This record gives sequence, structure tokens and C-alpha cells, in this order.
Amino acid sequence: MSLQAKSETSAPETMEAELPEGTVLHLWLKARHPGGEAKLFVAVDGNDIGEPSTRRTGEFEFFAVTLAKGGRATLSYDATTTALSVAYAFRPATVMKEGIRVLHSDARTAAPDVPDSYHFRPPFGWMNDPNGFGRFGGNVHLFYQHYPHEPRWNTMHWGHAVSKDFVRWTHLPMFLFPAAHLSEKDDGRGGAFSGSAIPGTGPEGEEIRVFYTEHVRDRQPEEQIQLSAVSRDGIVAGPSETVMPLRPEGLSLTTDFRDPYVFKGPDGRWKMLLGSRDRQGGVVLLYETADAQGADGWTFLGILHREDGFGMTAAECPCMVPLSGKNAETRWALIFGLLTSRDPATGRRNLTSVTVGGFDGRTFTAEFVQELDFGSDAYAFQAFVDGNEPVGIAWLANWTDFSKKDDFPTAMTLPRRVLLDGDTVLTPPVAAVESLRHQLLDNTALAAGKTVPLGTGAVEIVLDLTEPGAAFDLTFDHPDVDLGVKLDADGLAIVFDARTGMTPPRYVATGAKPSSLRIFLDAGSIEVFADNGRWTGSKRIPGFAAARSATLTGAVAGAGVWQLKL
Repeated sequence: MSLQAKSETSAPETMEAELPEGTVLHLWLKARHPGGEAKLFVAVDGNDIGEPSTRRTGEFEFFAVTLAKGGRATLSYDATTTALSVAYAFRPATVMKEGIRVLHSDARTAAPDVPDSYHFRPPFGWMNDPNGFGRFGGNVHLFYQHYPHEPRWNTMHWGHAVSKDFVRWTHLPMFLFPAAHLSEKDDGRGGAFSGSAIPGTGPEGEEIRVFYTEHVRDRQPEEQIQLSAVSRDGIVAGPSETVMPLRPEGLSLTTDFRDPYVFKGPDGRWKMLLGSRDRQGGVVLLYETADAQGADGWTFLGILHREDGFGMTAAECPCMVPLSGKNAETRWALIFGLLTSRDPATGRRNLTSVTVGGFDGRTFTAEFVQELDFGSDAYAFQAFVDGNEPVGIAWLANWTDFSKKDDFPTAMTLPRRVLLDGDTVLTPPVAAVESLRHQLLDNTALAAGKTVPLGTGAVEIVLDLTEPGAAFDLTFDHPDVDLGVKLDADGLAIVFDARTGMTPPRYVATGAKPSSLRIFLDAGSIEVFADNGRWTGSKRIPGFAAARSATLTGAVAGAGVWQLKL
């Protein structure tokens, strides 16, 4: 079903596929040489229907072509003059179920070849923060920060996918594009940055209103402003309008003013959180509107919360959800990342904090604070209330490991419930994760101290300890890194060393004494959930090699290893 390249040399390139009537093609082209012209010829059953062309050389230019008739579609271009980054096809009427069909992406831009992986990854290019995570029209929608042309940070778009169960995802067309003047050069000058989504008011139930930050480097007076756009069909975003052009005055804020998170407050009004900082530390700003659609009328209420414990850090990607607990009175969880923060005890950077307290729609009264993830590779966590319970997801990476000079393919974490148990927030994986269990590999050998092969390396390991805090050391044979999970008097730790010769941070939940653990290994990651997510740790692993085997020392009451598969 895929397009087939017909050429034997670098030029010309010709690709063919059977495509039905009404198919839309999304293409990105640029000229290979200054003064030259890129052209792509599109034909159906030999009849020419389009000739997208551009003289742009710095950045790829986007084109959309609709096939009025179905048939054998041919795409051809001269590879000596024309560069084609990505091409995909979809039918608007059925794309929610069928998804896009990727017709072309070069080897570097394409998603990594990890067929046994079960974490969400983009179909091509770069990905970071989750955006607009929510359920609309019966589907769970995940938008995300995206650059389609290489796995490196650059001018931001919004990618898009949908799911019925939070685990199995269908890729949709590009949702938000950067402003035209930002797309002319590949210099990372700005784009459509992080934000959120709320239901629209359309009769079909698919309408979505999104809020996002438009960032333009060195723009005056504001580099970062807040925009909103409406999608009538849940697939394509309409034109954007500015809803917040200026930072609040009199607070001595830096130019950081971003990541609008919109949610319904306890008073029934739409609230918006924005991340910023001043000279003391990170601040979360609170706005509200009486407009039922959230389209305009946003008023600044004040600083909702500040975090001064790590110096002049920026509060990023704030979100706020009500928690269901044993107490009758609703508590709210305020979650945000702290860019440039550093834990002096462990050396971990860019931590994510969750603060629980009371919220009346205008004032937040903090009661306790905890770290969301002791592995610290669950950044930009965003949650929404699904039914009567919050569910969240995060970028399975950390800016500490990022380099603009190197490709940096990443994934999203497993989606997680957000629960309140007394004075602790729990973040266990959603129930649908159990549907990934494909085959029981072992339920006796690991507990007996034997080395257990891990098959494809995509596994869940379940440990039941003899008593809370009982020490154990689980080690993995991994070709690229030293990897394991350990519980001792210091607490619960992910043991990780990339073998660079530099001392890595300590990924530890100090003082943790769990009774049971679920450990998820995948190509490029490990996630640990102890005592139903009372302690949760996530760590990105560079590359996509699989762990080959596991060995356990220390007495446990039971251990099982499941092969996982989508």
C-alpha cells in the first residue's frame, strides 16, 4: 500500500500509490540551491492535477493538494533541484479512524524502526511537550510540540493524534502551523508553542478550541503572546486570534510568559494558568473569563503560586486538576515544570512539582508539595479530567540531555491517572496499559535469582516484596547503558549510567519503602511505578536498543515478567 520509489539513481524520483477520490496530500518542498526552483508533479492515472513549486531554500514550504478523482496517483520530482521532506495522504471524512498514510519521509526524519515499542512517538520529526490533552467527540486527543523536518528542536508546529484507550494512537494531519513569516527560515525563531484545549460549542461534538503561545524571538514588546484557534471538525485549526497580547504590569516579570492551560474552575468560569518568572523564582499566573466559549474577556487575577526554592527558575507548562480523595472536600493539584532547577542532593535538573491545596476559583491555598517523578524524565506533564478522574501524560525526556547539535528522538510517557491518597499524589498507569500484556514470559525464575531473557525487550516486570522496603537489586543487560532498579536504605532508585565517563545524577525517591512495583521497559525508556504510583520514576535511554535480560538479587514474595505488544 505504500508509495514505491521507481528511480535507480538520485534523480528523478517517482512514487506511486492507489488513492481514493477526495484524498488530501500534505507536502513539504524546498529548492536545493539558491536561485533554483523546487517542483513536484502530481498526476492521477496519467492526468496532471498539480505542480507545487517553491524557490525557498532555507525552510521547507507546505502545500496541500486535493484529488478530485481517485486512481493511481504519481508524485515525481527531480532530486537534484528539489528536496521533499515529508508527504502524507488522508481522507478528511475517515481520517479519525484511518489516520494519515505517510507516503514519504527520509531516513533521518522518519520515526525510528522499533516495531515492538508501545510508547507514543510522532510519525516523523521532532516532538516535545504534550499539548491540548483531552477527550473531544468521543476520542482522546493528544497534540504535541512538533517539528516535522528533522528530529531536532526548531520552528514549532502542533502534531496531533487520537486514541480510544490512551494506549493505541492514530496519527492525524498537522494541526497548527507557525505563522508564515516564521516558516521561511529554519532558524528556530519561534512558532506555535505549548498550550491546551477545551471543548467548543459546535453541534457535532468535534469542535475544539485551543490556546497556545506564539513565540517570536526578539519581538517587541512581547516575545511570547497567547493565541486561540477553533477547529470545527477536530482535524484542522481555523485562523488564530490574539487573546493575551501583554504580560501583566507591575510584577517585574521576565519575558517568560507562556503555556496557557485553560480549565473550568469550581465557580464554573474558565480559568487560564500561564508560566513565568521574576528575579526570585517561578510564578504561575491566573486569569479568568466570564465568556462561556473562552474566546475573549480574559482578566488577570494575580499570581496563583510561586516557587522560590531553586532560584530564578521559570515555571513552565502549568496545569491544574481537581482530585478525588477520601476527604469530602475537593483538593486541587497544581503541576508545573521548573526549567533550570537543580536538586543539590542528586544532581537532577528540570524537576516537576505538584502542589496540592484548596482552590476557590481565585485563590490557591497550598497544603503540601511533592515531586511528580523521581526519574525527572516526565516533563511538561499535562492532565485533564476524564469522566471524574484526572489522566495525564508527559514528555519522556529532559532538557538536560538535549543538544541542538544532535538528533534527539523521544516518546511520551505512559498515560497516568492522578489520584489523592491522604497527603500523597499517586500517578499509576491507566488501566488500559494492562491490555498490552501479550505473553507471560516468567513467574518463577526471576524470583529464584535466575537470569531471565526479555524477548523483544518490551516488557512489564511485576515485583511483590516480602515486606515494605525489603531490599532488592534488579539489573538489566543492556548493550548501551548500565541500567537497573534498586531498593535499599536510601530509597527506591533507577540505576542509570550512559557510560560517558561523567558521573550521572542519582535518580532516587529518598526514603521510599514500597511493597510492590510495576517496571516498564521499552526501546528508549524505563518507567517505574511503586505502590500504585506513590513513587513514580521515568528515565529516557539514548538509542533504541533493547534490554536483553534481567537478574534479581534479594528475596521477593513474587515476580512476573510480561512481554508487551500493541
